[in-house]
Formats: sequence, C-alpha cells, structure tokens
Amino acid sequence: MAATVSDTEQIAGIAEKIRAGKTSLGIEFGSTRIKAVLIDDTYSTIASGDYSWASHLEDGLWSYSVDEIWKGLQSAYAAMANDVHTAYGEKLTKIGHIGFSAMMHGYLAFDKDGELLVPFRTWQNTNTHEAHEKLSELFQYNIPERWSIAHLYQCVLNKEEHVSKVAYFTTLAGYVHWKLTGEKVLGIGDASGMFPIDPTTHTYEQAFIEKFDALPEVAAQLWKLENLLPTPLVAGTPAGKLTEAGALLLDPTGTLKPGIVLAPPEGDAGTGMVATNSVRVRTGNVSAGTSIFAMVVLEHKLKALHPEVDLVTTPAGDLAGMSHANNFTSDLNAWVGLFGQFAAAIGQPVDAGTLYGTLFRTAISDDADADCGGLINYPFRSGEFLAGLEEGRPLFVRNPEARMSLANFMRAQLFSAFSPVKIGMDVMTKDEHVEIDSLVGHGGIFTTPKVAQKILAAAFDTPIKVMTTAAEGGAWGMAVLADYLWNTNEDHTNLADYLDGRVFKDAQSTTETPDSSDVAGFERFFERFGKGLPIEKAAIAAVPLEG
Repeated sequence: MAATVSDTEQIAGIAEKIRAGKTSLGIEFGSTRIKAVLIDDTYSTIASGDYSWASHLEDGLWSYSVDEIWKGLQSAYAAMANDVHTAYGEKLTKIGHIGFSAMMHGYLAFDKDGELLVPFRTWQNTNTHEAHEKLSELFQYNIPERWSIAHLYQCVLNKEEHVSKVAYFTTLAGYVHWKLTGEKVLGIGDASGMFPIDPTTHTYEQAFIEKFDALPEVAAQLWKLENLLPTPLVAGTPAGKLTEAGALLLDPTGTLKPGIVLAPPEGDAGTGMVATNSVRVRTGNVSAGTSIFAMVVLEHKLKALHPEVDLVTTPAGDLAGMSHANNFTSDLNAWVGLFGQFAAAIGQPVDAGTLYGTLFRTAISDDADADCGGLINYPFRSGEFLAGLEEGRPLFVRNPEARMSLANFMRAQLFSAFSPVKIGMDVMTKDEHVEIDSLVGHGGIFTTPKVAQKILAAAFDTPIKVMTTAAEGGAWGMAVLADYLWNTNEDHTNLADYLDGRVFKDAQSTTETPDSSDVAGFERFFERFGKGLPIEKAAIAAVPLEG
C-alpha cells in the first residue's frame, strides 16, 4: 500500500529532526537484553534496536564478558541506526544527547592503568553476605548484598590478590560511559547503589566513608575509598562528551561524529522511575518481571535500620525506599504453561495472550473468594532474602477443607507473586508510616487489563495506576533523561515538573483503587502465607535443588 501524504510528511518531518540532531538516545543494559531507543523532541520512539545476552558463571560468580559488553552495545546501536536508515533514509551522523543505563550494583574494578582486575561481578551474586551484615551494622544503614561496596569489602575480607591494585570501581553503566567519554562519573541514582548517598548534599555519606576507611582491614590498604568512587551527578548535569575513540567504540563504521554531550549514566531503577513518572516525593512504581521491586520516593530518612528496605535515590537525588524480591513470575508462568499444555492436549490450543487473559480474569471473577478460599502458594524458585530463604522450592499447599476452584487457584497464584515484595513495603508503610499518594505498575503482568492492577491495589492498599507509556521501558526512560539536558540548559525545570508538564502531559492511564473486601482478603491470605513459611523451609531441606 502506498504511503499517504500525511505519512510522507510525517517521515519527512522526523528525517529533518534527525538531520538537525533534535533527538535523544537511551541505551540500557538489562539482564537479558541491551536495548537502544532513539526519541524525538516529542518523546516519541522513532527508532530502536536490541541485542539478547545472558550472564554466565565464571569462577563460580555470575558475569558478562567485556567483549560481549561491547559486542552487544555495537549490535544494539547498529540495529537502531539501521532502523533510522530504513524508515527515514538518513544516516545517523549526529544525535542531540546520549545516555547509558544498566542493571545496578555489581563490581567492575580497575587498576591505575584502567585494566579490569577481575571479571565483572553482577548484582546476581550473593557471595557478599558477610560484607552485607558487617557494613549494615557498622553504618546502621542497610547495605544489600548486591551493592558495589559490599562486593569491594567482601574482596577485602577474602584477601583477594587484586584488592591492593584497585584504583577505581564502578557499575556497568559507569564503565561504558567512562570508556566513551573519559569521565569517571555516575548518575546519582546508580551511585546510590554503590555507596549510601546523602540526599541533602547529593554526595556520598562522608561519615560512612570515614567509618569504612577506619576498619582495620581497610586501613591496611594503600587506597582511600573516596578516591575509588565515581563522582555522583544529578539528572540534567552534562556528564562529558563523546570522544573520537568513544564514537568509534559505539559506531565502528565511523558514521557517528564525536562531541555529543552525554547525560549522567543511570541505573535501571532510576530509568524505571522516569518511565513511570514516579520521581516526585510520595509517588512510586512497581516494576514486575522475573523479579519485582516496589519503590517509593521518601519525604525523610527512615528512623531505623530495616534489612528489608534498600535506600537509593531518584535521578534527581531524592531518597527512595525499595522493596526488592528475587521471585515473581517464574512459578506463575510454569502453571500457566501447564494449562496451555492441557488445552493443546484436548485439541484446543490457544495463544499466550488468550491463555493468560482467560486465567487471570478468573482471579477477580465472582467465583473467587476474597482470601483465595484457603489455598496457599509459594513462588520461590530461587532464594528470597525478604522471606529469610537461601534457596527456593515452588510449592502449592491447601488444607483438606479449602475451596479448590480455578478462580481461587489463579487468585492464589497472583496473591503469592505479590506477597514477597509486600514484606518490604509493609515495613515502609506500617513500621515507618511512609505516605504514598500513587504507585504506577509496569511490566508484562499488567497487559491483561485490570486484573494484576486490582490485586496489587489490594496487596498494598494503595491506588495503582498503569500508563500506556510504561511499556516503553528503561531505555526510553534513559532517552528522556538525555533529553532533559535540553530543558535544564533552557529553564532549569526540575525533573518532576519536566516529566509532569512535558513528557507525560497527555499520557493516558487507568487507576484501580483498593476494594475493601480485596484488601481484607489479601491480609488473611498474607497471614497464612507467613505462618506457612516453615513448610517452604522443610521443602528446601527435603527436596534436592537439582535432580
């Protein structure tokens, strides 16, 4: 079919923006995919590209090789640039601004010559438990096992040979940014997953640095911690320019020209906040996938140490509390797959969308009991810190008098999926009395309208909003942060007002408010869920992890 005049004019208009550099590029390194998203000055995605990858075990630790980092980056960028050429007939020689983001935490350590000392250690590694416990006690501030400082300190405790040579350490996003610009900086949100941030000064907590340096095993080192850390930058701060070498590293064809200003490199939590317009105080978001985390932007520091709550910051530097659960959809997907096999076995195969939608809708049907009719499910495929589990065994449990129905079964599946993350959220709302005005849900589980949204509203007893733009994801959120550089140059609009007044001005959304019956039902289910955790621990002891 031939393009209409309006189509032709639209393509010509976008091509002109590309030539003029009225674009912003966000590239995010996720756990399973590297994605590049190019947006125009209306925040619309005009081109994209991606690259699939997976972590691997190296010396018993989860890692990605340096070669694959660069291969993946170049492949994702090339696919995006090819998309530009195919759709608009333009070669991508200039871009307005660029920003990189990646999975947070982890450990990339370098010597004085910039050489990587040990393979990249990702956030997935939990060999840092001793460091987590000792540093959390020392600071009276939760230092999760995933955090970069826990990795560094564990290396010190283990007396690893490379420790004496460390001259710099950073995250994946910080590493890529450094190699493309020469700047050892980090977006403040990503930096807050390396070491605690003081939200009033937007720098690292100096008192904690001094306590760390005073530890006898650290004091014996030749370095001081503050000299090893990247400089934290708030969103909207120019974070260096693409060098000639950096341009060739990103685009080996030499088409892209150097000199492009880059945004501070951010973590995936920060780009998720931006993609869901959740950077204002008393707002938050729930990011649901293989794992799940709920974040709330706090009005003040928490009064006590809570291991269930990670404290990070928004890209603007405001403190946010995070409840992070390792387990979410894996067990749910396995059960849905089983129903799909049954449908195929009786000669009535259905597509995934129909299968999930049909099963999910039963969970809020009239046949579903508010508390799942006495059914309990444990979705723990892997260990779960929030529940005190070092390993996981998926379990479905019911008492003999429980009302076993498809509706109750699916409701129990969804209730159980949200239960681990509720543990940390309850600490914030019930123990610390954190106030929440709104939470935005994003992730594939919200594809079926209303269902997961309604159940999450019951779990958290808070209105849950789902926006059409939430599906754009972290790479789009990073592109928006890159675009934000234009606005801070022009009128110094703060990030929350910029997102409200420009990016999400016309965004469409739906909101589900908590239903009192659902809230009470979830609380009864959650009480049974907690009381039954010894069953899970017994299963871990009795059922082998493999074989």
